[in-house]
Amino acid sequence: MTPVSLLLCDDHAVVRAGLRALLSSAEGIDVVGEAATGEEALAMAARLRPDVVLMDLQLDGGMDGVTATRRLTADGGEGPRVLVLTMFDTDADVTRAIEAGATGYLLKAEHPDELFTAIRDAASGRTALSGPVADRLMTRLRSPRPMLSAREHEILGQLARGLGNREIARALFISEATVKTHLGRIYGKLGVETRAGAVAVAKERRLLT
Repeated sequence: MTPVSLLLCDDHAVVRAGLRALLSSAEGIDVVGEAATGEEALAMAARLRPDVVLMDLQLDGGMDGVTATRRLTADGGEGPRVLVLTMFDTDADVTRAIEAGATGYLLKAEHPDELFTAIRDAASGRTALSGPVADRLMTRLRSPRPMLSAREHEILGQLARGLGNREIARALFISEATVKTHLGRIYGKLGVETRAGAVAVAKERRLLT
């Protein structure tokens, strides 16, 4: 069996060293390189052409893991598969990674055998999700779509454009106080606490037109 060639991308040298040591015990997986930034991952992937890139989402420097994932998978299947390995399992993080083209999403608390299997699955093009991530996605899919009013849809659309409260008020000819009231209702219906969270969940649930 041809080994799965793997590129590690994590901004912590100790984490990379630990992963390399761990993966050295896995049959059929060959770590061909290590990258500390998104930019390094792109350059090394182009040179080494690994089967899978094990990608952390939170990277110091310019390019984060989501952007690097999007760049690595932009050529329609010619590049490597990207398997996210992170500590973060928020709905927004999972959604952004999958929309960027990640084949799988694993948490760093995963058992080593699960990681080995996920790498092999990713190399074969099969989706690999940590149990908690899969559970969250299923719960989200099964939950009913929140019922937003026409005005709330309008304000959500303005949020997605990056407008602030004052700009939204001017665009919709309403007061800033009214905007804040509607935002509070939107946050409650979507189960979020921030503007970015509202936009992420709205995109995930296809509430934006």
